[in-house]
Amino acid sequence: MANELKKSTKMLADHLTNAYKERQGVTPLTELEPELSIQQAYEVQLLMIQREVEAGKQIVGKKIGLTSLAMQKLLGVDQPDYGHLLDDMMIENGGQIDKKKVLQPKVEAEIVFVLKNELKGPNVTATDVLLATNYVVPALEIVDSRISDWKIQLQDTIADNASSGLYVLGGRPRSIDQLDLGQIGMVFFKNGELVNTGVGAAALGHPANCVAWLANKLSEYGITLNAGEVILSGALSAAVNAEPGDYFQAKFAHLGEVSVRFDK
Repeated sequence: MANELKKSTKMLADHLTNAYKERQGVTPLTELEPELSIQQAYEVQLLMIQREVEAGKQIVGKKIGLTSLAMQKLLGVDQPDYGHLLDDMMIENGGQIDKKKVLQPKVEAEIVFVLKNELKGPNVTATDVLLATNYVVPALEIVDSRISDWKIQLQDTIADNASSGLYVLGGRPRSIDQLDLGQIGMVFFKNGELVNTGVGAAALGHPANCVAWLANKLSEYGITLNAGEVILSGALSAAVNAEPGDYFQAKFAHLGEVSVRFDK
């Protein structure tokens, strides 16, 4: 049974890898393996990340997905998930995204924590997160899916590195003790038009709750959040579809602005 599970995990990881190589969406993993569990989906993700690291990429942080009610409703799920950030995922603030880097991107705005101390679950609290944080900045996350037409269940997005794509850090670093992150407002623009608003409390009541959830979830896999890691804490509103030529900008109270443009 263990060998069958290992074989299935490799097969599903190969399935997603092929989507990256061919730059074309693939069949949902939950159609290939209807009994795919959340646990096995994370094992697929970890195998994918292991392959990336072996190929020379570095893990620089984590992302938490599906933290807002808006995103959970959008994808029909009832719990968060997480993925890994690699060193080739970061885009410069105000920069441009090569269309070859994405398949079917969506953009969302969120608050990023940069750690000064490690966080090791279980039993990490929001207070622990605040004490371990060096600073926060605003960010745009470009979520993407290797599953055709975003026809995903929770297991699909987990296996696909929590539908990670790219991310942009903006604004200016702010100390955590200067802010009430739960009350920070955000306005989100696409091509100069207001498309979304949000507040820090949209992410599990407070962005630090998201990071605490992450640290505790990672403990199930023997993973620790390390000093220096970048943590995308979750969208403050629903993701917005991106097309070639689109320009996105988010403005956060007290944190500043972050923007990115997609190449035509």
